[in-house]
Amino acid sequence: MSDIRIDKDGKWYFRGAEMIRRDIIRYFYEHLKLDAEGRYKIEIPSDSCYVEVEDTAFVVKSVDVKDDEVILYLSDDSQEVLDPSTLMVGDNNVLYCRVKKGQFPARFSRSSYYQLTAYLDYDEGKGFYLNLAHGQFFLNAFES
Repeated sequence: MSDIRIDKDGKWYFRGAEMIRRDIIRYFYEHLKLDAEGRYKIEIPSDSCYVEVEDTAFVVKSVDVKDDEVILYLSDDSQEVLDPSTLMVGDNNVLYCRVKKGQFPARFSRSSYYQLTAYLDYDEGKGFYLNLAHGQFFLNAFES
């Protein structure tokens, strides 16, 4: 068991106490890696530590659609353009995508999920898809 944990909402904890220093959390995110077995690990020059992650380390906090691109606002205080081909739906209809050049899965928060559903359509035979000017992107099954 690790001293550091990230819950499904993207909150960080150290030995059970919520971490509130955004500068430290951003530093940890900058040094976060996935090992060959899919475990999260913080690697800094002088040390390393595994991180217990309830669902995903990255959470999409909100979205904005501009010029036919979906902008993701992430739990590490960064933003990036959604690669719509990475949209996935998991258990209980939780929405996911890949972030950080496809390195990590990210879970959509409830509010960002509802923001994005305004741009989803449904095809009887194929399911839900994100409809953008440069294509229709169907939601795949979630694979971590």
